[in-house]
Amino acid sequence: MSVTQVAENVHISRAHAYTRIARLTGEGVLTKFTAIVDPIKAGLKSSAYVTLKVSQHSWRELREQLRAIPEVHHIALVGGDFDVILLVRAIDNIDLRRVIFDQLQSMPGVLDTQTFLVFEDVDTR
Repeated sequence: MSVTQVAENVHISRAHAYTRIARLTGEGVLTKFTAIVDPIKAGLKSSAYVTLKVSQHSWRELREQLRAIPEVHHIALVGGDFDVILLVRAIDNIDLRRVIFDQLQSMPGVLDTQTFLVFEDVDTR
């Protein structure tokens, strides 16, 4: 949404909207601005949430290795039956299989994976 649209929606001047956005950015409340891409239209027709069980003390190194995989779109360290959950987007199921079997499962520190295919995305933002 443009700054003009933001200002209109919250009933303030455009200059005031710019000032507030600058303040929120400076305070670290707003950390980045981004475009939301439709994965299907971008050619990423296969998506899955992949959970990982990892060995103790491997998170920091593993996190950096996961960040280097272009198909991994989100990484979260969580509590529960598994340690990490990933959103993986690939061009098709063959590519998704390659990422999971050849890259994720072969990483040192990854003890187990479980894959949940995404049939439909609903963006709530």
